[in-house]
Amino acid sequence: MTTTTAEPGIAAPVKQKKRDVQGSGRLAAVLLSPTFLVLALVVGYPIIEALRESLYQSSQGLDANGFVVKGDKFVGLKNYTDIFTGAKSHAFWNAFWNTTFFTITGVIIEVVLGIAMALIMHRAFRGRAFVRASILVPWAIPTAVSGLLWRWVFQADGVANAMIGHQILWTTEGFHAKVAVIIADTWKTAPFVGLLALAGLQLIPAEVYEAAKVDGATAGQTFVKITLPLIKPVLLVAVLFRLLDVLRMFDLPFVLIGAHKDSVNTLSMLAFDEANNLRYGPAAAFATILFVYVAVVAYAFVKLLGADIMGDARVRKTAASKRAKKRASATQEVTA
Repeated sequence: MTTTTAEPGIAAPVKQKKRDVQGSGRLAAVLLSPTFLVLALVVGYPIIEALRESLYQSSQGLDANGFVVKGDKFVGLKNYTDIFTGAKSHAFWNAFWNTTFFTITGVIIEVVLGIAMALIMHRAFRGRAFVRASILVPWAIPTAVSGLLWRWVFQADGVANAMIGHQILWTTEGFHAKVAVIIADTWKTAPFVGLLALAGLQLIPAEVYEAAKVDGATAGQTFVKITLPLIKPVLLVAVLFRLLDVLRMFDLPFVLIGAHKDSVNTLSMLAFDEANNLRYGPAAAFATILFVYVAVVAYAFVKLLGADIMGDARVRKTAASKRAKKRASATQEVTA
């Protein structure tokens, strides 16, 4: 009899909770609808238009009366087949490998230097504010201005050749042009990684390091076992942002080295060159391939490195649900 009385008392709050959740969901949808509308206009529409444009080519010919006729001609997937296997395949694969090389090499160097900068900025010493400001200044400089600055550094009679005591034509074809781009990009964006890593370091309680010191942990062990795991979520965000940024690299190599240089030509530069020559169909195809490349890399990064985080969240949610059920059962027993 007591059990029968307890069930309606429990069912009512559950139904009320469901109604509250549904109401919150509708409210969230209403509040987010303007954001989704803006995203559809500024992101969704350009993507769809680029896909449509990539299926056409600008052409001209003669009509039945001998007059010149210009317009767009539907060619299907020809722009894509030309990119992978046609006359433009060499330029595409060269730009693809350049983009991948800049992404992997640049991000690894920037993460290492960024963590080092964060550790320096996190320490308490006289003049720390000045050091933090000095490290963050390159990140605040516009990329085009940074490219012009480094172009002056890497010119034939510039600072770089004066320091190494050897004459290198940095802005010409060759591997040295790639090195110049990586140096300039690292100088500008490593502070961004350092800033995010510093934010993660400041969230670590000092008691954790004191406990490690009491246990006799060395500086290296403390860094590997405590610092890196605790700032991992912040580093993942920084690396993801840098991956997406470098994959779309355009302005720095364009300003620093110049256009039509096979050594530093990227996918964005290739798409720009096609559009600049009024070949909008192939340009849209290049842009679409770059979009897919960026989306695949971002999805793989989040899926591989974010799976554990989501798994932990599910485990915590399941544990919380079990604890709530136990409390409910205990309440029923007390009531009985």
